[in-house]
Amino acid sequence: MSLRAITFDLDDTLWDNRGVMTRTETGHYAWLDEALSDWLARRGESRGRFAERYPPTAYQAARARLAERFPTRRGDFTWLRERALVELLEAYGLSRSAAWLWAAAAMARFHALRLEVTPHPEVEPLLEDLGGRFRLGAITNGNLALHRLALHHHFRVAIAAGEIQAPKPDARPFLAALARLEATPARALHVGDSWQEDVLPALRLGMRAAWIAPDAPAGTLPEGVHRLAHVRELPALLADLT
Repeated sequence: MSLRAITFDLDDTLWDNRGVMTRTETGHYAWLDEALSDWLARRGESRGRFAERYPPTAYQAARARLAERFPTRRGDFTWLRERALVELLEAYGLSRSAAWLWAAAAMARFHALRLEVTPHPEVEPLLEDLGGRFRLGAITNGNLALHRLALHHHFRVAIAAGEIQAPKPDARPFLAALARLEATPARALHVGDSWQEDVLPALRLGMRAAWIAPDAPAGTLPEGVHRLAHVRELPALLADLT
């Protein structure tokens, strides 16, 4: 059956995400520490540095505790981060309203840094070409604001799976994307780098899958799965499939 729709994972599929999260993680927390210190100094308050009292490991632990307390929000990384920051800032001595304002400001910095990705040079022309022949969608567990990237206009639908409380490998983000793309699983292909979060859920639904796995060992793959070393190889695969 001919393909009607193609859905894409984002991180480590359309760009190399190595380093992006490290810079984002350290960058927004360092910004918060510095800006908060300046603000308190102007107010004549001395509490010690925020990041010294609550280092990044404390921030990570707070997010983990929240994920345990609110399991349905475990994939909503924006919610977990903002809520964890509020808790730490209140413990630091800020009022509830000030804690929320500073947490929101830190998350604005986080999202700005999170957008500093560089799509592979082949991605823009690839999506331009495919958009003329297929219905395209994006399905991601990440909390990148795709609508703020130039290439977002290629996608008819973009699903932030964690924010709908159904992170991959849950089937619901795939089903939501297919419904909005008006495509059945049998007429759709999913492209992603994770075996657990991309390939397996797509297969279970009856979709075909292009697995971006340059370092995977050679071996027999299940029917419907095609291994690619890079997304640039997708056109050749589609030529075979269609």
